[in-house]
Amino acid sequence: MEAAADLYLKHRWKAPRRYGAVAPLAFVLVDNKAESLDPTEMQALAVELEAGLFPGREAGQVCLLTFEGDETAVLQFASLSQASLASLIAGRGYAGPPGHVQVITAEEIRAVPSAPSEAVVEETLQAALSQTPPPASAAEPSVEAPEAAPVETPVETAAEAVAPKPSAAKPPSAPDKPKPPPPPATGWWGIYHPPSESFVGAAIGLRSDLMAPRPTEDAALLSRDLNCLNDAQTAFAKAGDAGMLFVPFSFWNLTSPASQEAYKRRLSRYPMAMQPRLGATVYDTPREPSLGLLNQIRAFLAPHFAFIDLNITEPNFPVGTLPGDLATSITLTLPDDEMRIRIEAIAKFASTQSAYRAKGVRQAVAGLRDARELEACRAAGLRFVSGPAITDLMDSPIGAATGQALPLKVA
Repeated sequence: MEAAADLYLKHRWKAPRRYGAVAPLAFVLVDNKAESLDPTEMQALAVELEAGLFPGREAGQVCLLTFEGDETAVLQFASLSQASLASLIAGRGYAGPPGHVQVITAEEIRAVPSAPSEAVVEETLQAALSQTPPPASAAEPSVEAPEAAPVETPVETAAEAVAPKPSAAKPPSAPDKPKPPPPPATGWWGIYHPPSESFVGAAIGLRSDLMAPRPTEDAALLSRDLNCLNDAQTAFAKAGDAGMLFVPFSFWNLTSPASQEAYKRRLSRYPMAMQPRLGATVYDTPREPSLGLLNQIRAFLAPHFAFIDLNITEPNFPVGTLPGDLATSITLTLPDDEMRIRIEAIAKFASTQSAYRAKGVRQAVAGLRDARELEACRAAGLRFVSGPAITDLMDSPIGAATGQALPLKVA
C-alpha cells in the first residue's frame, strides 16, 4: 500500500508541491500555496488505492488520516502507533499536540478531535479527584469558632453584605435557543413539461452551485456525485409519484476505472424496483464525444437506469452523428450569460428538432432563470425544462402536479 500511495503522490502531488515519507505508511505533504489540505483530493486517493488494492471490493477498505499542524506536531503524528491511530478514528483523540484531523475513506470525510474527548477528560478528572485528600477547612476541628456572640456577629454581618437584595436579584438567564440545522447540501429541481402543464420528474443538484461555479477537478466532481447518489437514495422512500428521478455523473469520471468503482459501490445499494424511474445525467459531455467512450458509459449505466441523459453546453451538438440508442435525451444547460445570448442558444438548439426526432432522442433545457426563457422554449416546441425560473431547489422530489397545484414560479 505504501508503494501505491507513493506512486499516486508522485503523479498527483507535483512541483512546486512537495511530499516525503517520514514513517511507514506516513507522508508529509507540503503545499505553500494552500492554507489547508483539500479533503476531496485525499478522498480520490482513497478511492484509487481501494480500486488497486482490493479489486471487486469483496473485502478491504482504505482509511486515510490527515493531520494539519505545525512541523513538530506533524512529525509526532507521523510516528503514532496503530493503537493511537485507532483511538483517533474512534473519536477519542490522542495525547500529542493538537491539530486538525480528518478520517477519509472512499465513503466519507469526517473530522475528528485531536485532543481526548470530553468523556475521557471527565473520567480522568474524576479519577484524580478521588485520590486527592479533602480540603483542610473540612478536616481541621481547630478552626471551629467558639460559641461566644462576638464571633458569630461578624459572620452574620458578612453574610448580609454579600447577599444580593431581592430587588436586585437577576433572573436566571434563558437557555440558548438551539441553532437550526444547516440546510441540506442537495435539493431537487422540478422537471416541467409545458405542453401538459405538469411536472414529470426531478433532478438532484447541489446548493453550493447557487453561490459559486462548480469545481472542475475530477476528484472534487466525484465527491459531489457520490453525495448526490447518497442523498438521492434517501429520497427514494419519499419519492411517491415524483416520476423520473435524475442523478448526476461526470463524463470523464465515468471513463476512469477507479471512479467507476466508487460509483458502482453507491449504485449497488439502489433498489432494483426503482430502475424504471431512474435517470442518469452525464454532464460535461464534450461536443464531439468518442463513440467508444459513449458505448462504455452506456454499458456501465444501463443496468441501473432506464433513462440516460447527455448534458451539453453547445446548442449545435451534432446529434445526427450519434447512434440513437446511446441516450434517451440530451439536455442543453444554458450559458451563464446575458438573456439575449441564452435565448439565442434556445433557438439554435430547437432548430435541430427534426434530427433529434429522427434519432428518437428527447430534448430538454436546464438552467432557465426567467419567464421569457420559458416562453422561448414553449414557442420553439421544446418539451422538457428545469431551472430556478421553474422551481426553487426543493428539499424533496416534486410529485406529478397539474393545474392549480403547480408550484411553478413563473406561471
